[in-house]
This record gives sequence, structure tokens and C-alpha cells, in this order.
Amino acid sequence: MRKIAVAMAKGGVGKTTTAVNLAYELANQGRRVLLVDCDTQAQVSTFLGVKPHYGMYEFVTGRDEKGAKITKTEAIFPARKNLWVLTGGIKLVELKNWLGEQPRDQRHGILGKALVPKGDSLDYLIFDCAPGWDVLSVNILMAAEEVLCPVALQNLSLEGLKTFFGYLVSAQKQNERLELKYILPTLFDRRTKQSLEIYKKLKRLFSKQICHPIRYNVSLSEAPAHGKTIFEYRTKAPGAEDYRKLARRIIDDGIRAEQVPRFF
Repeated sequence: MRKIAVAMAKGGVGKTTTAVNLAYELANQGRRVLLVDCDTQAQVSTFLGVKPHYGMYEFVTGRDEKGAKITKTEAIFPARKNLWVLTGGIKLVELKNWLGEQPRDQRHGILGKALVPKGDSLDYLIFDCAPGWDVLSVNILMAAEEVLCPVALQNLSLEGLKTFFGYLVSAQKQNERLELKYILPTLFDRRTKQSLEIYKKLKRLFSKQICHPIRYNVSLSEAPAHGKTIFEYRTKAPGAEDYRKLARRIIDDGIRAEQVPRFF
């Protein structure tokens, strides 16, 4: 099972758009995906047009807000074929408080221990991360093994990336498996000099991690209002084509990794 955190220190770069559309297309390609919403706004559920009754808080604590027992299965919501959601929302505030009350030497690994599926029941865990840095953010980066970092091709984008690197280096000291695997340029507009210049700079700095850019596309911002992914809303839109390429690259990377012989 691959565990990918879609993360960036800056808001408005397309993290949720990326997490939702990537997770959907992976599921559409036959992979079994759990999409974990780590934001208090619960945008993942809005983007998919679903309203789970339970979510991350109940999944981790094993209780609802009234103290009644909730199983992990009850907390996970089937959003589409092969795609399940663990929603976030305002209850994440309480979850952060709960995590903060746990023993210091255990609190940062709680989510990773909770998110261990039975057997081979899942192929991907996709985390939609909030832009802040707190006990929940640390838990996510302790649970993940790969980071996909969306970078909007706009002013201050590289500053946000620099800030995120600070978070990442701190997390890697505790989680040696964590790797910056993908840099995803978003809001790419060939008509603007700024967009092209930042994209070229990212290609120079991250030649191995750079992904095909996600073009600026009105349909990507319209789809959530209809509770649909870009593939369901407008399957031939540029955004659908770009996210399809991203999913294909991630799948192909996994296939190549499986083919590498491991002698020791």
C-alpha cells in the first residue's frame, strides 16, 4: 500500500482539488483508495458531494462526540466505486486536542498505527493536508511515505515551498521513509510570463520530482459546486486530461518499483 500526503504550507494551491481528482482516477483505474481529509473545512466531502456521519475523529478515538463506541468501519464512508473517504471537518479541532493529551512519546504516531488496513484491502492512502503545522500535521507525515507537493505558478509560490521544506525536514528526522516524491505545478497558464518562468525554475530545481502541470481550467473550480470530480463533471476538460496523466505517472512509478529486484 502506498501512502501519499498531498501537502503544501500555502493555501490556494489546489491541494484538495489534486487529492480528490487523483484519488478518484486511481479508483477509476481499479485501485482501492482511502482518501483522508485532514482539514477542518471538510472540503473533500463537499468536492465529492457526500455527507458522512462519522469521520477521522471517530476513527482515531473510537468514540463519537457523546462517548458511544464507533468502529473504524463505521467511520469510513464509501464515496465511489473503489474510493472511500475518511472525512475531516470541525471535529478535527477536538481530535487535535485529544492527540495533544496523549503521552508525548506516542502522540505523533497514533494516526499511522490506526491506519493499518487488514491484508491487501487497500492500494493507496491519500492524505489531503491542511496548510498549517500542528500535532495532526505531524501525525500525517509520520503515517505517510511519499509527499506530493502542489505548487501554484503564482507569486510567493516558491516562498511557500521553502516553508514547507522546513516542515518536511523536521518530519524526516522522525520518519526516515518519508520522501518528497512529486512536485506538481498547478494553475499553469502559458499566456503569462510569470507562470512559464516559475515552471521552468521548478523543472531546473526538481528534475526528477516535477510532474506534468495542471493547467488553469475553470471547470476544475466549477466541479465541486456540483459535488463532482473533474472526470464526472467534464471528462474532456484540460483539467481531466492533466489529472489523468498524474494518476498514470503514479501508477507507473508503483509498477516500476515492484519490478526492481530486491536481493537483500
